[in-house]
Amino acid sequence: MSTPTSSQPKVSLSLAYQQDLFEEVCEQDQLVILARGLGLLHIVTSLLHKYDAVGNNLVLLIGADDRENGWLGEALAEHAVRSGTPEARGLKIINTEVASVSARAEMYKQGGIFSVTSRILVTDMLTDLMDCPKISGVVVLHSERVIATSTEAFILRIYRQKNQEGFLKAFSDNPEPFTTGFAPLATMMRNLFLRSPSLWPRFHVTVARSLETKKAEVVELEVAMTDSMREIQTAVLECIETSISELRKSNSSLELDDWTVDSALHKSFDVVVRRQLDPVWHRISWKTKQIVNDLTVLRRILHCLLTYDCVTFYQYLETILATHAPPPGSTRSSQSPWLFLDAAHTIFTLAKRRVYTGKADLSKKASGKVPHGLEPVLEELPKWDMLAEVLDEIEKDGYFNPAFSQSSRSTLIMCSDESTCRQIREFLQTMHETPLEDLINQDDELEGKPNRASAAYMMRRKLRAYFAWKPDFAKLTPPPNKRRRVRGGAAAAASGPNRQNAGAVQVTEEQSAQVAALLAGVQPTEGEQNLKQEIGVDSFENMEDYYEFYEMGDLTVVHPYDGDMDERLLGELHPRYVIMYEPDPAFIRRVEVYRSSHKDREVRVYFLYYGKSVEEQRYLSAVRREKDSFTKLVHEKGSMSVTLTLDAKAIEDPQEAFLRTVNTRIAGGGRITATAVPPRVIVDIREFRSSLPSLLHGRNVEVVPCTLTVGDYILSPDICVERKSVKDLISSFKDGRLYTQCENMLLYYKNPMVLIEFDQNKSFNLEPFADLTGSISQHDLQAKLVLLTIAFPKVKLIWSSSPYQTAEIFEELKRNQGEPDPLEAIKLGLEPGEEIAGVYNQTPQEILRSIPGINPKNIKTVMSEVENLVELSNMEEKDISDLIGKEAGKQVYEFFNRSAFS
Repeated sequence: MSTPTSSQPKVSLSLAYQQDLFEEVCEQDQLVILARGLGLLHIVTSLLHKYDAVGNNLVLLIGADDRENGWLGEALAEHAVRSGTPEARGLKIINTEVASVSARAEMYKQGGIFSVTSRILVTDMLTDLMDCPKISGVVVLHSERVIATSTEAFILRIYRQKNQEGFLKAFSDNPEPFTTGFAPLATMMRNLFLRSPSLWPRFHVTVARSLETKKAEVVELEVAMTDSMREIQTAVLECIETSISELRKSNSSLELDDWTVDSALHKSFDVVVRRQLDPVWHRISWKTKQIVNDLTVLRRILHCLLTYDCVTFYQYLETILATHAPPPGSTRSSQSPWLFLDAAHTIFTLAKRRVYTGKADLSKKASGKVPHGLEPVLEELPKWDMLAEVLDEIEKDGYFNPAFSQSSRSTLIMCSDESTCRQIREFLQTMHETPLEDLINQDDELEGKPNRASAAYMMRRKLRAYFAWKPDFAKLTPPPNKRRRVRGGAAAAASGPNRQNAGAVQVTEEQSAQVAALLAGVQPTEGEQNLKQEIGVDSFENMEDYYEFYEMGDLTVVHPYDGDMDERLLGELHPRYVIMYEPDPAFIRRVEVYRSSHKDREVRVYFLYYGKSVEEQRYLSAVRREKDSFTKLVHEKGSMSVTLTLDAKAIEDPQEAFLRTVNTRIAGGGRITATAVPPRVIVDIREFRSSLPSLLHGRNVEVVPCTLTVGDYILSPDICVERKSVKDLISSFKDGRLYTQCENMLLYYKNPMVLIEFDQNKSFNLEPFADLTGSISQHDLQAKLVLLTIAFPKVKLIWSSSPYQTAEIFEELKRNQGEPDPLEAIKLGLEPGEEIAGVYNQTPQEILRSIPGINPKNIKTVMSEVENLVELSNMEEKDISDLIGKEAGKQVYEFFNRSAFS
């Protein structure tokens, strides 16, 4: 293992638990499981900087996404500047944009910190493009994803087989996946080739002591829901409870402990239910499948009730009602069962009542967009009023405490998603605006009074947009039956062609003059119009006259929760006030870490939540589940066996490995022979998206990645296999690709095979895939398979229930067979005189293969004669035809030049 031997770089971690964790993980290889929000990326950054700043280390970072790569790259650059280590090289990212193999090889030789996509890294390690013995160590992010069939587990197995000295450190801030299944922590440790887990929950003594030395000022604000919201929530929960009860009755043979209303509030509930039903999906009733989908819809309704305004929420319910409507002439049994509950009637009725009351009068025509006879209610969300009060308090606090004026006084409002952020921004921009109707009809005694913050202006605008949307929406949906009209509460009478003229606001001449005066007040003056013209002439002259920098104290930033990226937001904005519009346990800890790390900064946090709501229940349940997960991990760690099988080289006994190479075929009086060559399978490089190459490698089969023109797996000089998942099989029949592939296999191999592989833990049946596309059914798929066997009788079909079974089948097929030659396998399918192309970028190759007219016989010609896809798309039909033939050239040309409207 290559470790720094000269002067160690200084690593600054401000909190005690961060320093202790950093020192512990530097001393030994560990799996670190940290509670959410406690600054995992800071620890990882400090660790990477330690190896980047000193020595010629080659460190691999796997499992990081694009945003984390950006975060870590910037953080490493900042560490290098602060620590005075200009020799640090920072983070190097290798993905599909690094086209050539030679470029990657040169980068690996130079050393440094590399974040490599898993698919590229595994092929580079198998082909020895990366010298594994020279790797200093590997850092794994999101280690909860490293399951036995993952590419990351494949990478770690290769690493440990070829390098026993380098370090290996894995990190995760998601403890729940480590607590499901039998001995889950020990299983994950084996996948990671690690021995020691390190657990850091929020209740860890060091963590608690570090975060409680100086706490942030927290103001907890419980907001009461309106009566309508409370009744709708109760009705939705009743629908969920009834649906779960029906599921339990229909599937009593399954594990149903987690099928509760409390579990249904979390996003993972859909995954849990579907995972348990997938193996028997083809045997369960249509009603059960419908209820599973309905639970997702009902959980979404609960979320929208607390986040959408009343108009948008009712509009969303109407779309649900339309999408769940049965086709004309169908029976009631084909509709979602929950729609026939009394609770569903309550949901739609109250949702409508929150928007408007009354019945539209179509006999009167008016110029307004709100139909006659409807009285707008436009119930506002209670959190809006509370948010306005908090912002008013913040403004007064800044005025009466001038000491804060010298420091940052910015305000940060955090929401659950971007749609809620847009809603909050619109409310803040219009909360002091008065609707036109109120200006016209207001009494004289109201004039001069302070304008209280209200969403009336915004809600009126949304209501007009709703009535403008409704007629077009009605044209796109099938006409609902009478019963559903009543339950949906839809304003069906107002959906006619005269809807735009169905309501009026009577305006007198005096009021018209008032409106004209108001409009005149917002019109630009002559000087302002000339100013705009001047700006339009030269927008880059005297720009400082028109733009200015905002002071930090003037900023009110509305931002969605964004995981670890929120730490950088807090560090850059330095907010004096933080308003958590919706609760999030991880962000609360991020604020705690931020406040404890910067003791010179004051932070006041306003924590808003709906009391006695699913929002509060979901938050408390999330905290409880994380705490329970860590408790289970602590117990398993205490009872876990110390000795684990971690030596990747010792997976198989040497004698057993020798017996696997013995050729026992003694027909004709031959002798039993043995060969030292291990079993070998040539794998097309595109197949490394699947888990099968990893499973083959785990069974001590030598996996050789190559760019193949014919087949996906070459098991012997005579056996070629084209692997198809069911989805890929359907698409291959659609575009005719499978027939071309079978022709090529028959041309070059004695035993061509098509492997149809199903997913692990899913039903081994074609029926669940019948609804993947409307153009091919289960019976059509079976008929196409029959036609395929008739057209190619020598092509054998292999059915596999999972990648595990596929690996066993391949092992049986290879028995008593010779080993394939990679060079010969690559040459097959090439035109005479063509060279083997191994340095092309794989992503453009895959795009090129999917273009009509491009086949295995002409793809290498195109790749050698045409520089890139842009050049190919701009070529004339004659030039393309000269390369690959008239018919194929016509198909390629028409693909790039057909009209989008044809």
